[in-house]
Amino acid sequence: MLVGYVRTSTAEQAAGLQAQIRDLEAVVGCEKLFSEQVSSVGQRLQLSAALDFVREGDTLVVTKLDRLARSTSHLLSLVEQLDRKGVALRILDFGGGEVDTKSPSGRMLLTVFAAMAQFEREVMLQRQREGILAAKASGKYKGRKPTARMKEAEIRELRKAGLGASAIARQLGIGRASVYRALAD
Repeated sequence: MLVGYVRTSTAEQAAGLQAQIRDLEAVVGCEKLFSEQVSSVGQRLQLSAALDFVREGDTLVVTKLDRLARSTSHLLSLVEQLDRKGVALRILDFGGGEVDTKSPSGRMLLTVFAAMAQFEREVMLQRQREGILAAKASGKYKGRKPTARMKEAEIRELRKAGLGASAIARQLGIGRASVYRALAD
């Protein structure tokens, strides 16, 4: 059985989610799909459900590697977990081609490309940190403006009018904890 897993990080990426679903259902013919919109670093309940669902002889299919794993070690852990169950992994868009862990060459390609993807991400994050440091040093990067602090007078007025912290936060579009901090000052 072909079992698909689709994921986007946010609800705003609905088109990306639908494209993944289309590819797995129409192009590949997955009979069962697990879908979620969560960050890769959070708890992914549908991925866990998919891993529990698959049985020996099944193939777990994803459109891209980054939809499944967050690092090389995480990917290899997932592949090992699938291997123990006798389940193959198939990635449709894998560096311009497709990879399937049923073959030794597919497994080798998966490992090499996963390591390269992790390296690329780490280099990108390092450059991003360096760019932020340089921007801070030149006074061009100051972080986001403290919106709640700028609304301190409004917070106090609404509090005097008898509104609670939750109502104030909702009305001003800030967090409830920010309301409490502003009132504590």
